[in-house]
Amino acid sequence: MDLFLWVKSLHVISIIAWMAGMLYLPRLFVYHADAEIGSVQSETFKVMERRLLKAIINPSMIAAWIFGLWAAYELSAWQDGWFHAKLTLVLIMSGVHGYLSRCVKAFAADRNTRSQRFYRILNEVPTVLMVVIVILVIVKPF
Repeated sequence: MDLFLWVKSLHVISIIAWMAGMLYLPRLFVYHADAEIGSVQSETFKVMERRLLKAIINPSMIAAWIFGLWAAYELSAWQDGWFHAKLTLVLIMSGVHGYLSRCVKAFAADRNTRSQRFYRILNEVPTVLMVVIVILVIVKPF
């Protein structure tokens, strides 16, 4: 078996898990923002958000980076323009991930100051980044 096919497969699996979490977590924030502080509902959202971040989003992001960089090395993609653009967008996605992590901490401490509308809009950011990244990887426009 070709090792690269395994690396690429693990990279895609990691991305799917990472994106699933990145799309679901802001949706939880939408509902959590309207929950009364200290309510059973609010406390349940805290557990769900923490578990999603720690058990799915963080490990899958790390795996996506490891297998993605490995795949880039195998492909010698470092000099390709599409790869530079993809890498930039993945860095931005990682920044969004960091921001979502901060939001989890703010909700856990009952210090959220954002509205559910803010989180509805924030929920679209990973989607837009994902669409552009996939186009860059598949189409390789430059």
